[in-house]
This record gives sequence, C-alpha cells and structure tokens, in this order.
Amino acid sequence: DPYARLLLEALKQSGCTVFNDRHFSCENCDGCVSGGFDAATSQIVLCQNNIRQQSHMNRVVAHELIHAFDHCRAHVDWFKNVKHLACSEIRAANLSGDCTLMNEIARFKFGLKGHHQTCVRDRAIRSILAVRNVSKETAEKAVDEVFDACFNDLEPFGRIPHSKADAKRAYRDFQNRDRYTANL
Repeated sequence: DPYARLLLEALKQSGCTVFNDRHFSCENCDGCVSGGFDAATSQIVLCQNNIRQQSHMNRVVAHELIHAFDHCRAHVDWFKNVKHLACSEIRAANLSGDCTLMNEIARFKFGLKGHHQTCVRDRAIRSILAVRNVSKETAEKAVDEVFDACFNDLEPFGRIPHSKADAKRAYRDFQNRDRYTANL
C-alpha cells in the first residue's frame, strides 16, 4: 500500500523505525473501533474483529501510522492536551484516505463544496470522542481551534492523497525529496 510505504519510510527517516512484530498488534476490540495508536508502547493496534476488508485494513494502518509519525516528530501529549490529539486526528483523517470521495459515497454522504474539510472535521471529532472522556463541545472546540494549521500540515505526503495513484505520486516525490540538494 503506497500510504503505508511512504509513512514507514518517513518514520524511519525521522529516527523511528517500525518493526512489524514489535509495533503492530492484532486484538479484539470493543464497539466499532477499527484500530488505535498506543503512545505508551508506540504500538499500532488493529481490531481484528472489526476489520473485514483489505481496503479498510489499509486505511486503518495508514491512519494509525500518521499518529505514529506525529508521535515521533511532534512529541504529542496524547493524554493531557486535547488540542494535540485533535491535530493528529485531523491529519490522520485528512491524509489516510478516510475522506476520499468513494469512501464518503459508501457512507451515503454526499456534498461538493467543502465536503472533504467537513468529513475531516467530523471524523476527527468522532475519533476524539471514541478515545477520550470529553464532551462533544470540548472535542468540537479543540478541532475548531487547530483545524486550519493541522489540515494544512501535509507532512510527510506533501499533498492530500485523494487516491492510491496520488499516494504513489506522493511516495515517489518523498523518495526524491532530497535528491537535488544532496548533489550540491
């Protein structure tokens, strides 16, 4: 999957190499949660009882790898600062493919103008509510306060990958990012 390949390479370049047997765990989870990032163990949890399709698995892995990337590069305070959590959830919804047009159509959500931003905002709020015991108003306020900056932070992709083809281009660009300056 090009999303995962890019994120794994970005993590490695940031000094946070991911090892499949150490950093991924498949578990049964409560409710309709598909996965999570455990900051205490730097482990991605995949909910084997709630993921039924490879495409869903790919999105969950990409989403959680974005959290791992944020944890590595930004030292996110996951437990005490809801704005940090909101920022990473915005980035994960924006960059993982969660809000692609096809996924939104599959959810029976339609819209043209500003639909991607609306999807990202709504999914970030839902994710915060799923992992923290805060009110909906607190989650909405945190998302609104950091939305613009975090939505526009496209690292390590450099663009919003709206499809696998976009993710492949972003991966190719990522691989070549330092090629010009390395030859100077």
